[in-house]
Amino acid sequence: MRRIWLIFSQTVTVAVAVVFVVSTFRPQWIQSISWRQALPGPTVAVAPTPASGALAGKSGTAGASFRMAAQRAAPTVVSVVTSNAAARSPRRGDQWFRYFFGDQDGQPQSGVGSGVIVSPEGYVLTNNHVVDRMDDIEVMLTDGRKARAKVIGTDPDTDLAVLKIDLDRLPAITFGNSDTLLVGDAVLAIGNPFGVGQTVTAGIVSALGRNQLGINTFENFIQTDAAINPGNSGGALVDVDGNLVGINSAIYSRSGGNMGIGFAIPVSTARQVMDSLIKDGQVTRGWIGVEPRDLTPEIAETFNLPLKEGVLITGVLHNGPAAVGGIRPGDVVVQVADTKVANTAQLLNAVALLRPGQSAKLRVQRGGEVLNVDVVVAKRPHMAVSPRQDGDEQ
Repeated sequence: MRRIWLIFSQTVTVAVAVVFVVSTFRPQWIQSISWRQALPGPTVAVAPTPASGALAGKSGTAGASFRMAAQRAAPTVVSVVTSNAAARSPRRGDQWFRYFFGDQDGQPQSGVGSGVIVSPEGYVLTNNHVVDRMDDIEVMLTDGRKARAKVIGTDPDTDLAVLKIDLDRLPAITFGNSDTLLVGDAVLAIGNPFGVGQTVTAGIVSALGRNQLGINTFENFIQTDAAINPGNSGGALVDVDGNLVGINSAIYSRSGGNMGIGFAIPVSTARQVMDSLIKDGQVTRGWIGVEPRDLTPEIAETFNLPLKEGVLITGVLHNGPAAVGGIRPGDVVVQVADTKVANTAQLLNAVALLRPGQSAKLRVQRGGEVLNVDVVVAKRPHMAVSPRQDGDEQ
């Protein structure tokens, strides 16, 4: 018995000594054992959530403005789902025709785009190519409501269209001023890319006044690096206050997806087209009947012109408004009314904004002489080809 007690006392003494040594030189070993006993699972240290407004204070007002802008504008941006029935061949009942040529009926088509509610009455602004040749158009709101849409009017020259839906308590976006935008201003693009649902992307204004892209007849695009993808067409480009500054319309892409170059139609243009479509069902534009060409340094040197910018008139329609007013081939137009023009796109836009029937003053360079010519503007006729190229009649 004494032997057993001696062994026990020695064992306890050694254990106490080991604990004393470990606690003195390696106390973390003891703490690790106690934590593992108290917390059976692994743990991860996380930073505490900062108080509301702490991050906004560090990041500045822009960070908070993006959130507020998205919350303000997002409910007004809708998804536009379109479809049309298969085109029927007029000879589908002819058995011999079908025997030799097969079934000539077309395939049904469908598409997904975006739109912006611009008034509580249910008017929706979108792109013409979203609804072009579509029989069935359905608008889906962010609150889950759906409604069939009626086409009020379209304008292929600017790729804009106005729809109408009949729903109550509709949110409407606030129009901003695209004329005050500057390169570097922050913007948000809101839409329904690839049909995945509403998405908000952020970027800046990369460039202004983009034209001669061959997309529309009238081009004055806002370029942005905010991500725009297929399905965003017709969606909203908004400023940091959530005000509409553009309608997202096109992208430059080699892959079909976003590459950081997107184009939006300025809201100043969209507002003018929208008002005309709602009021008259069409857009009436000015026209003077000339064939223009950009003035290049080579042309200016050839004709010994004291100019570097302007629009050379290469042809004038016989008995057209310009001819009656006194414009001649070889004249260089440098100003239309109060708007200076440096290329054919600017001339086209400036003339289109003139009201048919009114007299406009054109400043032209004719050789070494500067003249002011009064031209009575006519109504622009329907053009068969929408995208403008140099030499088109204007």
